[in-house]
Amino acid sequence: MTEKPEPLFRTALLLEYFTVVYNIIEAVLSIFFGNAASSISLIGFGLDSVVESLSGSVLIWRLRSHGRISGEEEEVVEKKAKKFVAITFLILGIYIVFESINKLVGHEVSQPSLIGMVIAVFSIIIMPVLAWRKYAVGNQIGSEALIADSKETITCAFLSVALLIGLAANYFFGFWQADPVAGLIIAIFLFWEGYESWSEVNEDE
Repeated sequence: MTEKPEPLFRTALLLEYFTVVYNIIEAVLSIFFGNAASSISLIGFGLDSVVESLSGSVLIWRLRSHGRISGEEEEVVEKKAKKFVAITFLILGIYIVFESINKLVGHEVSQPSLIGMVIAVFSIIIMPVLAWRKYAVGNQIGSEALIADSKETITCAFLSVALLIGLAANYFFGFWQADPVAGLIIAIFLFWEGYESWSEVNEDE
């Protein structure tokens, strides 16, 4: 049985509330343990979680406006939310490139972090499921902003894989270069998604 539109909007809101709460917890843990281990990748992952929570907050703002404002005003809110999601992609990409190059050039080697690997594993398990649900609900309610946010959530899963590879390579083999190299590869994905999201908004204007 197909859900009615209003229950779907409530589902979308719950997904975004979960996104914000989960990412705040993830950010606090990642930054705390990243500082303890002098791990740039783990600190960067925590900062990514901060931006993810900001993005989720914007989507909550957009979804809560549903039914309270006109269709035209809702479209304006939708575009603003989508632009914000696009900008966060680009900001994350720039940050990851800077930190990855800085780590490679400066030979900044972090201490092994088992708890960091646990955080990464949890994210790898949770983020794809969350992204899939956001994408499905976004399609059902016709929210391009929620669909774009689902892409940012799956990006978080890719970042988690890069983090896990980097931390595991350092923890088990002392191969610290794996993390910044993976970061540069993911940054390309971030730039592309940010550009694509921004272009879609401009095409609609």
